[in-house]
Amino acid sequence: MKDLINLFHKNHSLIYKVFLFILTTFLIVYLFPKSGTFRYSFEKGKPWQSENLYAPFDFAIKKSAEEITSESEQISTQSPVFFDVDTVAFTLIKNDYTLAFDRLFYELSDDQIKAELYKKGSTILEQIYQSGVLEASYDYKLNQQISILINNTQSGFKPFLSFFPQTNLRTFVESSVNSLGLEAHRQRFLALFFDVVKPNASLNKMLTQASLDERLSQIKLVRGRVDKQTLIISKGEVVQGDKYDVLKSLESEYESQVLTDSNYYWILSAYTVLVSLALLMLLLFMKKYRFEVFSNNTKVTFIFFNIVIMVLLTTLVVNYNSSYIYVVPLCILPLILKAFFDARLGLFTHVITVLLLGFVVANNYEYMFLQTIAGIVTILTVSELYKRANLFISVGQITLIYIVSYFAFYVIHEGSIDNLQWETFLLFILCGLATLFVQPLIYVYEKLFGLVSDVSLLELSDTNSKLLKELSEKAPGTFHHSLNVANLAEAAANEIGANAMLVRVGALYHDIGKMLNPTYFTENQSTGINPHDELSPKESAKIIINHVIDGIELAKKNNLPDRVIDFIRTHHGSSMVYYFYNKQVESNLAFETSDFSYGGPKPFNKETAILMMCDSVEAASKSLKDPNSTKINNFVDAIVSKQMDTEQFLNATITLKEIQSIKKVLKHKLANMYHLRIEYPE
Repeated sequence: MKDLINLFHKNHSLIYKVFLFILTTFLIVYLFPKSGTFRYSFEKGKPWQSENLYAPFDFAIKKSAEEITSESEQISTQSPVFFDVDTVAFTLIKNDYTLAFDRLFYELSDDQIKAELYKKGSTILEQIYQSGVLEASYDYKLNQQISILINNTQSGFKPFLSFFPQTNLRTFVESSVNSLGLEAHRQRFLALFFDVVKPNASLNKMLTQASLDERLSQIKLVRGRVDKQTLIISKGEVVQGDKYDVLKSLESEYESQVLTDSNYYWILSAYTVLVSLALLMLLLFMKKYRFEVFSNNTKVTFIFFNIVIMVLLTTLVVNYNSSYIYVVPLCILPLILKAFFDARLGLFTHVITVLLLGFVVANNYEYMFLQTIAGIVTILTVSELYKRANLFISVGQITLIYIVSYFAFYVIHEGSIDNLQWETFLLFILCGLATLFVQPLIYVYEKLFGLVSDVSLLELSDTNSKLLKELSEKAPGTFHHSLNVANLAEAAANEIGANAMLVRVGALYHDIGKMLNPTYFTENQSTGINPHDELSPKESAKIIINHVIDGIELAKKNNLPDRVIDFIRTHHGSSMVYYFYNKQVESNLAFETSDFSYGGPKPFNKETAILMMCDSVEAASKSLKDPNSTKINNFVDAIVSKQMDTEQFLNATITLKEIQSIKKVLKHKLANMYHLRIEYPE
């Protein structure tokens, strides 16, 4: 049991990665669609590129959306429309007509003329109510047959034209009065009919809609059937007409088929294998080329977390409305990874994520091409993310690449731009605006995962910050030394393509531990008094060595990021305090060599290696007497060579060529510091 616990403790980091790998695979597979996938890609009007295709099973040929829409419209125009007509209301209206007529024409003394006018008015009224007066306007064709309902009983059909819209009353009455020779009484008849005419016909919405729904439900969604092993299309044959409809039906059948227990687990297993392979490639890449990231479980968790988030967002959008797929700001992923790590890891992770998303989206080749190109542009264009203008410029370039690539794909598919949906370009613009959210997201990630980006490094590089201000007050010599080292290290980092901002910040804070005992370090001994004169070499060495431990504790107390603390840990590596070591040797007293050696660790990347070289060279350069170009060159070569001989750079990812470039920069900078003229060959 004890051996098992020891084994678990020894391999806990690897066990965590295995657990994270399995959990991430499970989450991504869970988000994937569980239906079958049609393995062929085809385009209308283009030749069939694959082998001859035979029907793998019996399936129906589905009607296109256009066909179904056309049939629905035809049924809508032919479906019966029901109007309720109130015959009782017409009887009451005729009584109202008699009363209103007597009131308006009471002064007429000639009963015969009065009776004639009454009769002609009744004729107009009957014409108005021939089929019925509509209470509202309806959008039906004039020849649409209307089913008449009287007391909820059907009593024949009439064309919609025969119904009288109440809005036409004035025009109809004026026309009828003129045709009957009643111009002299026009105003009276207008007043009469406006008083008595009321609607008595209305649409029976419930019965009309029920009849329409019944007919629409009888529309057949298929138009034929394809038997198993029937040749669907031959290689090189153009995909068009019925061939295209059959292929779309087969593709739809694959995507919509109901999974049985058997094929469900087969598909699930296949997805698991593919997702596992993709994530495994990412882990192997990190192990081989970014071991620092691979060995840090927090960083691996951060990367996998972002992949799952992108898959989740894309899946949600696809399930809601796949036409909005390009709103998802996928380029945030390489932006974030580049901000916290480096460009190569950001691009590799982005490509892996795009490959996974190919299972989720339709037109996956087009989508994957656009997202891969956009990711490459993101990596190539975004530099120094802490500069706000750079982010806006890069987002503009990314949006432009999206638009140009999509436009090119559309022309390839359609052969023209006649039906181009310009609204899609708005989606790309929204995607670009969403990408700007990367800045607050970086801040959130810094707090959640304890990471540090260039934006935070820029804040830490401010010499007016609390910790650096305290260093300048308590140990002004050390502060000046740190500034010089920062300038040297930044120039060296720029020369070999390392993270210049990170190494500058690391240089500014690498000696903060000297604040606790500033006078024990020569750069702060302004009075000429050296406290080491009263101490043994062993005691002096302990104080000197402890400035690393003191610095680490001080940095943690002030919440400095681990990436900055790494510079404090490694800037002396496992080197020795040679001055006091030699004094101890001269005393002929017994001692342990470890008492005069720093505890490490050694530099483990380019940036920490650069700081070690620059720190040693800058500190030792103060002892140069009558410096000239030759002395400086030999001096730099000697210090760096000694560090290489003691294997201080053994764990650092730095090449001999890069070390030579750094030495060249240091020589040039020191020559400028001492105002020496560079000697050029004749």
